[in-house]
Amino acid sequence: MKKIVKHFIIMLLAIFLASQASGSPLAEKDILSNNMVLLHAERKALPIVTIVMAVRAGSVVEPSDKAGLAYLTAALLSEGTQKRTSRQISEAIEFVGGSLSASAGADYTTISLSVLKKDIDLGFDLLSDILMNPAFNEEELKRKKRITRNWLIQQNEEPGALASIAFSKAVFGEHPYARQVQGTIESLDLISRQDIIDFHASFFAPNNAIMSVVGDISRDELKALLDRHLGQWEEKNIPSIPLPGIRAKNNPTVIKTNKDLTQSNIIIGHLGISRDNPDYYAVSVMNYILGGGGFASRLMDNIRDNKGLAYDVHSFFSASRFSGSFQAGLQTKNESANAAIDEVLREMERIKAEPVSDRELQDAKSYLTGSFPLRIDSNSKIAGFALAVEFNSLGMDYVDKYPSLINAVTQEDILRVAKKYLDTKNYVLVVIGNLEKAKLKY
Repeated sequence: MKKIVKHFIIMLLAIFLASQASGSPLAEKDILSNNMVLLHAERKALPIVTIVMAVRAGSVVEPSDKAGLAYLTAALLSEGTQKRTSRQISEAIEFVGGSLSASAGADYTTISLSVLKKDIDLGFDLLSDILMNPAFNEEELKRKKRITRNWLIQQNEEPGALASIAFSKAVFGEHPYARQVQGTIESLDLISRQDIIDFHASFFAPNNAIMSVVGDISRDELKALLDRHLGQWEEKNIPSIPLPGIRAKNNPTVIKTNKDLTQSNIIIGHLGISRDNPDYYAVSVMNYILGGGGFASRLMDNIRDNKGLAYDVHSFFSASRFSGSFQAGLQTKNESANAAIDEVLREMERIKAEPVSDRELQDAKSYLTGSFPLRIDSNSKIAGFALAVEFNSLGMDYVDKYPSLINAVTQEDILRVAKKYLDTKNYVLVVIGNLEKAKLKY
């Protein structure tokens, strides 16, 4: 009953939101004279302007021996400029009740700003200052390194994080996706202030950036602000960084770590697909049925509800620009680790061998299309979503296209992509727990 009510509410909300959004592009797209991609959506319901900016300066373009370089560069952007201290920046944005932050991911660095419309000039001033004139103060660098080291030490004590790190290393090998964006305790020591200055100078340029602006601001107002605050930002040649290839495993890889835990942390999976794979939508529907649909999924129904082996079990495909991964994860009593792994593999085999039912297919489509508008139900979500859509070259009419792409998936498609993208032989299995009690057969 709860499931029916949940789907009904989602469908009502979807209809309401879709009626407001359908038929119009997610945002208007421009390419400025300095070759920065600008996305703009005027939303006047609230006097707020949100900006999300992506610069293709993620960890994929940093040297492997200096892992964490992109992360530290982003972390230091708002920690002082040529004319403002870190404290002056934080006090200026807090005084007007806004927010300004920067962070790095694998594919790109993100800078986010949100302010009331009346403070948008100040907001753009701060954003352009940290973007174009960061000081990269030596003392701030030492402080960020210290904070990051402490975080990494904590991660090394957390079983779930350890399992995830080991899984990524095994799946992606030498590719940067194998690394933590924060780097390692050892690599942080190798990063100098000059490395950060050089990284910023190489990759932070308008022709390497996408800016998404959503809120109470007209096109003319936005153009005037861009001219005033980013008019001097000039394009440059961006270094081309060759990336190592990623090879799928041709044998099972089992990584076992003994820890005195009451439950084993288990991840099983393998290489997945990149975001531009045309099978992305069929894979999304297939995974919803397998393990992505929460209580509606087969893994949850079998392993939690029927066998009582785990409180939570899930699966997902993580699709990034250059590649992705598939993984199923759960925690279970050490003594039931073998049984839980058996059942994950059995469900992967089942969805490869038998067509899904009409009901499963329809429920998956209803949920994926019905919940989709929730991804764009606020200015900040629209700004971030439009940016991701542009980064992945999906087109500004993606909101209108998405339901038809999902609804076009057939039972035959599910069977085909399950056979193609699920591998029950050449997997990576990571188990962290009490290995004496687990007595793993893998």
